Amino acid sequence: MHFVMENLKEKTAKSIAWGAVNNGTTQVLNLIFGIVLAWKLSEADYGIVALITVFTTLAGCIQAAGFSQALANLKPPTFRDYNAVCWFNIIAGISMYGILFLCAPLLSIIFHLPILTDVSRLAFLSIPLSALGIVPNAKLWIELRNRELAIAAIVSLILSGSVGMWLAFHHYGYWSLVWQQLIFIGTSTLIKYYFTRWMPKLPVDLAPIRQMFGFSSKLLLTNILTVTSQQVQTFIFGNMLPINTVGQFSQANKWNTMGHSFISNTMAQVAQPVLTNADDEEGRQQRVFRKMLRFTSLVCFPLMFGLALVAHEFIIVTIGMKWEPCVILLQILCIGGAFLPLQTLYQNLIVSRKRSDIYLWLVAVQIVLQITLTLSLASLGITAMVAAFSALNLLFTCCWHIALQRIQPLSTLDVLKDSMPFLLTAAVVMIVTYFVTLPITTLWLLLLCRIAMASLLYLGIMRLLNVAILNECIEMVKGKKVKR
Repeated sequence: MHFVMENLKEKTAKSIAWGAVNNGTTQVLNLIFGIVLAWKLSEADYGIVALITVFTTLAGCIQAAGFSQALANLKPPTFRDYNAVCWFNIIAGISMYGILFLCAPLLSIIFHLPILTDVSRLAFLSIPLSALGIVPNAKLWIELRNRELAIAAIVSLILSGSVGMWLAFHHYGYWSLVWQQLIFIGTSTLIKYYFTRWMPKLPVDLAPIRQMFGFSSKLLLTNILTVTSQQVQTFIFGNMLPINTVGQFSQANKWNTMGHSFISNTMAQVAQPVLTNADDEEGRQQRVFRKMLRFTSLVCFPLMFGLALVAHEFIIVTIGMKWEPCVILLQILCIGGAFLPLQTLYQNLIVSRKRSDIYLWLVAVQIVLQITLTLSLASLGITAMVAAFSALNLLFTCCWHIALQRIQPLSTLDVLKDSMPFLLTAAVVMIVTYFVTLPITTLWLLLLCRIAMASLLYLGIMRLLNVAILNECIEMVKGKKVKR
């Protein structure tokens, strides 16, 4: 048992490290490509692609049907399980593309943009392409092979981003963003097949699907609702606001998502497999969860509050004055976005306890409230709607905690001890940094000074307080064995 525990700890540490490398590198590359594309493309270009993304993302989660998580809860999944899921995804992906291809003209009618028919039919090819990659991605994820996942993501992003920039510089407009997405998905899928050395085989046997469907169907509905909750504002804005305003929101939401997804994706790549394997000893799963919570809080609060702090100078310096209206939206989104990585941890622990029903119902309530708030505040403008959306994110972190307490003994006081010191420290650091740097008027210098001062202040306070989770991270980076 001791050997198994140490092996899991070692694999978890390495997986988190590679997850951080993956997400950190991809975020830097996305930053570079995003800046270049934002200079070359218009608000309308981003608005058009944002409207299509609502449907491609929704269709993608329908075809996946929650089977990646279902496979992770099998200990271990067999080739027959993987083969059934792969064929199901392929059939679902092709079917979904056919339906959306035929329905594409309706998008032009709904949003009063004739070009959406041709653009969406090309963009929807991402659905069958991603269907092919679901199983090899699930194998690498379940086996905690985050090194291979990192390589696949980084290589795919470099290639797709380069093509996207080339197209943008040759005046292809929104087509640049569509082709960038297709090339990224196609390249990533090919690389994952190379690493897993896995291929589907005939005959098609979907019997394991029926065995997993009770669990995965709830995750499917949850994923649909989650995607809807993430995209509902774009859809509503597309019907109520000018396409340029939709583009401004899309730009703000993109940077906010890049910020919180760095830590969310890092933890999501290891959380469910690790938490599922940590349920074989009394109290062990709770200890693993709390350590993940402390690490998440250590990173997410300074990262997201810091992005809100530098939002104005960051947007103007990097992508230009035409995007200034998105600054206030980005700042508001960042406050709510700081709590999304915590929600991701709660969700993974609930799923690892095989309670996809709780996951489903809580997400359902969240989406209903989001739609209600957005529509009821429509007359007050986009800023009020985004503010309500962010406030709801904060509130629902508490709801996830209450829901988890029904199936896992987790003290509210312990959670506050694990998260609040990082939240308060980050908030105070950003406030102090803001006022100290106010006299600086040169935007690029202000941006650099605020990043440097906030980083040094936060890390200095953490070291002064001898924060254990930071010390463990430093020891891990140095290659030393962390004391348990």
